[in-house]
Amino acid sequence: MASQAPIGIVGGGPVGMMLALFLARYGVASVLFNREEHTRFHPKGSTHNARSMEHYRRLGFSTQVRGMGLPADHPTDVAYFTRLGGYELARIRMPTEAERMAVVAASPTTHQVPEPIHRANQMYVEKFLHDRVIAEPLVTRRYGWRVAAMLQDKDGVDVTAERSDGTAAENWRFQYLVGCDGGQSFVRRALGFRYGGFENLQQKFMGGRMLANYLRIPTMLPQVIGRDRRAWQYTVINDEQRMVLVSLNGEDEFLLFSRAPDPDTVPDDDAVRRYLQSATRTSVPIEVLGHTPWTAGVALVAERFGAGRVMLAGDAVHLFTPTGGFGMNTGIDDTANLSWKLAAMVQGWGGAGLVATYEPERRPIAVRNTTAARALAVTIGEMPAGPTLDQDSPEGEAARQQLGAFLAASLGEEFASLGVQLGARYDGSAIIAEDGAPPADDAITYVPSSVPGGRAPHLWLDAGRGIGSSLYDRLGLGFTLLCLGREARDAAAFAAASRARAIPLDILSIADDAARDLYERDFVLIRPDQHVAWRGNRMPDAPEQLLERVIGAATG
Repeated sequence: MASQAPIGIVGGGPVGMMLALFLARYGVASVLFNREEHTRFHPKGSTHNARSMEHYRRLGFSTQVRGMGLPADHPTDVAYFTRLGGYELARIRMPTEAERMAVVAASPTTHQVPEPIHRANQMYVEKFLHDRVIAEPLVTRRYGWRVAAMLQDKDGVDVTAERSDGTAAENWRFQYLVGCDGGQSFVRRALGFRYGGFENLQQKFMGGRMLANYLRIPTMLPQVIGRDRRAWQYTVINDEQRMVLVSLNGEDEFLLFSRAPDPDTVPDDDAVRRYLQSATRTSVPIEVLGHTPWTAGVALVAERFGAGRVMLAGDAVHLFTPTGGFGMNTGIDDTANLSWKLAAMVQGWGGAGLVATYEPERRPIAVRNTTAARALAVTIGEMPAGPTLDQDSPEGEAARQQLGAFLAASLGEEFASLGVQLGARYDGSAIIAEDGAPPADDAITYVPSSVPGGRAPHLWLDAGRGIGSSLYDRLGLGFTLLCLGREARDAAAFAAASRARAIPLDILSIADDAARDLYERDFVLIRPDQHVAWRGNRMPDAPEQLLERVIGAATG
């Protein structure tokens, strides 16, 4: 007889774990399957963008995540060199973690970035998420298990799971199944969905076959680069090579991105040492801790994000080049959208068409973000570097000035993508009550707006700037109706309509002129994922009809 649970999740990486933790926050149990026994301790991306940090805050651990990665006083600059320890071509200066949080502490009431971007490698955060999952009683863990078969019908999904070593098998029955199982997703392939987009990019760097190398180099900072030239990311550009070295702990551990000589290259420790020593022109001692091959230049999005009772999220539906750091963050935002919809269905208050809105809301965001990341990769690959660049000569100085100007003008936007981070919008969604024209989409600039479809604009609700002081800290688990302005607002009929439909609703009154000015309306309905669903200067004559719309009952 099959075991039963509301939600099955295939893939225990950061996206799968975040989905499980979001569901648990809503009180929904899940079973998490992962082929490997543990999370893999190998460096990946180091960017947790402002929106992901807001999601961590909702789950109660943004402060802990900020304690990981680079020390609070370590520069997060991006520096470009002819060689490590050689000529510095350009530097994109960015604040340290301490400086970012000092800005938050002194920010005005309507400051839009309560949780600034944080640099901590994914491997540290994955281990932390894994510990959270272990401690969460609503998550049943099946690490070291793979899903071997799935079959859905109109009421649920049957799954056969096997231990990865073949020693045991289990049958499960779920109301919904979600594939968060990466680029080679079993779930996506079982549904028959293909990727579309760009599979490769042929250029000198950030294109084609690449290697991610995990290194320990104790003397790199004190003896080669120099502590006065510390950065988060070091890019080497010369006539012979391109490479990126990312500081993981601010001291002796690094992630090296290098171009593989050919598509069939097997990672070799000695070759990596020679490559990096060429970039430093020293015999610096290097301990190679691991390698991972990957393909740069991809911008792939699945043709569908789900079918029936089976959904997909993360790399299973979108594959990125890491420029911009958009990949994992887009996957985490997928789970914020999907989790409340699944919870609504399991708890019985979601409409028949609610889950079907996941794809039309999230797929355009995946296309937008993968396109932006690929464009940045093309810019990086086009960096000019002639044979005189590394020479101590007037010609060399002129070449360095030319390239430095190019870098400063062309690459800063990779690290200033607040529009990508906070600007996802669900305009045209069947569960959004449109009202007004949204701000123009811009990868760099985020414009706060209460036009339904976008992230609810942020504001501080008291003199503090810590946990508990943000509007986001006071939103409910379900929908939240904001009643704004100094005049009394009567929302009794709206509250009664939500109770009649068993829709979770909190009412939050904010008698603050700055809040009313920011939102431009007296009433604003915010979804569980913090996106605006509706706004108005008066309560709707038929609140039950609006509620039916925003929960997908009018679209099924």
